[in-house]
Amino acid sequence: MTDPTDRKLLTPEEYRQAQASPEFTELRRRFRNFAVPMTVAFLAWYLLYVLLSTYAHDFMATKVFGNINIGILLGLGQFVSTFLITQLYVRHAGKTTDPIADEMRQRLEAHEFAGPHDGETPRG
Repeated sequence: MTDPTDRKLLTPEEYRQAQASPEFTELRRRFRNFAVPMTVAFLAWYLLYVLLSTYAHDFMATKVFGNINIGILLGLGQFVSTFLITQLYVRHAGKTTDPIADEMRQRLEAHEFAGPHDGETPRG
């Protein structure tokens, strides 16, 4: 990465060029391919928990062992699933989105998305 004191500000055009690039399109696609299904799955799981808590009180009160019932286990499962999703996302990002984002950041810092100026030929 470039030292912060050596950086030049990026122009709005450079940001637009980066956003229009195939790399950025691929970055968004990879992110959405993970985020959308995971969000839908988690919201469905959470909604199931809320609905069971509201309408299936007897089921949720079923003792599993001691004073521990199904409701407590499913409630704790909400926390476990949150940590699991976080771990899955960290792994996903490290393998699929971070490499593209890192490359794009390097190209932005090198002003490779800038258009030609004063007779220069386009870079890239």
